[in-house]
Amino acid sequence: MNDATDWRPAADLETLRWRAQRIAGIRAFFAERGVWEVETPMLSRAAATDPALHSLRSEVAVPAPHHRYWHTSPEFPMKRLLAAGSGPIYQICRVFRDGELGRLHSPEFTLLEWYRPGFDEHALMDEVAGLLGAVLGRTVRDERITYRDAFLRHAGLDPMTADPAHCRRCCLDRGICPDPGATGDRDFWLDLLMSHVVGPALGRGEPCFVFDYPPSQAALARIRPGPPAVAARFELYLNGVELANGFHELTDPAEQAGRFRAELARRRQLGLALPPVDERLLAAMQAGLPDCSGVAVGVDRLLMVVAGVARLERVLPFAFDRS
Repeated sequence: MNDATDWRPAADLETLRWRAQRIAGIRAFFAERGVWEVETPMLSRAAATDPALHSLRSEVAVPAPHHRYWHTSPEFPMKRLLAAGSGPIYQICRVFRDGELGRLHSPEFTLLEWYRPGFDEHALMDEVAGLLGAVLGRTVRDERITYRDAFLRHAGLDPMTADPAHCRRCCLDRGICPDPGATGDRDFWLDLLMSHVVGPALGRGEPCFVFDYPPSQAALARIRPGPPAVAARFELYLNGVELANGFHELTDPAEQAGRFRAELARRRQLGLALPPVDERLLAAMQAGLPDCSGVAVGVDRLLMVVAGVARLERVLPFAFDRS
């Protein structure tokens, strides 16, 4: 039972004022660059099909009883704005992901997401580094490393050629297998290695961008032909914590529809809920999503790392267990 007397904020008021100043600085960063702030709905008839994401659902009574999903990201409606001709846009909003709670996770958190027409992922990495410098109050000297080289350096494994058995053995040797009898595809084991071995070694002191992901981990990024073919995707790490995930965005509606179908098939295999696909996103892409890159930054994580604290609640007004 919750202790109702535990009503005070999780973070002290000085930290919360500092948080407000940093978020105001983020808004100023985009205002200086002509990127305008937008707001999109938190509730949608559609939901993320990615098997790694679990949406929260609510019942809505009007205009007739039906379900809507709390967004895991504002990405899809923001892309509809891009297709309508918005130009560069950003949003700071609360998002919701079920099944995530811990030192670095909360079912409700603050996300910064922005899109840059005409940028590829490397140009967007430059801007992410600039934003990070603005938040830190100094010039950053970021490192950039391919996904393959990050694994070779920190896990001693080539993620582009290793088979699932080799990846599994690498996890077992490091004691990070959830169950000695566990099975999974190559990406299952690579994700374990990234979260427990590779990622924690990245960005020590200065930010590190990891780019050129395996095509199987493209998510919503376009795939560049090889050899080897790679996903035009990057992630940002600072002091071993993942802070951002960015893409040179896929603009082909037929390929996007195919990825949705593949993700739903994977969800069906895993016994997960099968959410409705966002048909309005596909229609917007059919009308013409401009060539663009986009990135999502976990604001709470970013501020946690900058503040030098170990848990998200140290920079939050109220942690999830006090809500």
